[in-house]
Parts: sequence; C-alpha cells; structure tokens
Amino acid sequence: MFEKLRIKPDMEIADHNGGHVGTVEELRDDRIALTRAYGASQERHLIAVDQVDRIEDNRIYLKAGTPIPIGLGPS
Repeated sequence: MFEKLRIKPDMEIADHNGGHVGTVEELRDDRIALTRAYGASQERHLIAVDQVDRIEDNRIYLKAGTPIPIGLGPS
C-alpha cells in the first residue's frame, strides 16, 4: 500500500511493466492529473489514484490492466 500524499508534481508515471506513461502535474482529490500532452489537442489526462500499484524510487507504477489513454505510454 502507498500513501496518496507521496504523489508529487513532476513524478514519472509508468505502466506495470515500467514503460513511461506520463508525468504528474498535480493531485486532484483522488485523481492524478498528467502534464498536458503536446500537439494540437493538448488534452488533459487523469488517472484514478486507485489504479496505482506502488511508488518506488520517485516513480509511480500503475496496476496491470490500467487503461492508458491513447497517445500516452510506450510506443
């Protein structure tokens, strides 16, 4: 189990395999707001805190099966 208060801006978010998903902009209640995607849409992506598996070495790992928004994650 992890403490939600350990989630800080600029932390990397990785999928369960360690692949880069994004970077934390801020914590909003029970959702993690990722920094805006670059490009035409500049869409804001949010990930629920309950999808976090663990925090290790200043990196947030998501649970296996967590849906990754299109355009994020390893290519």
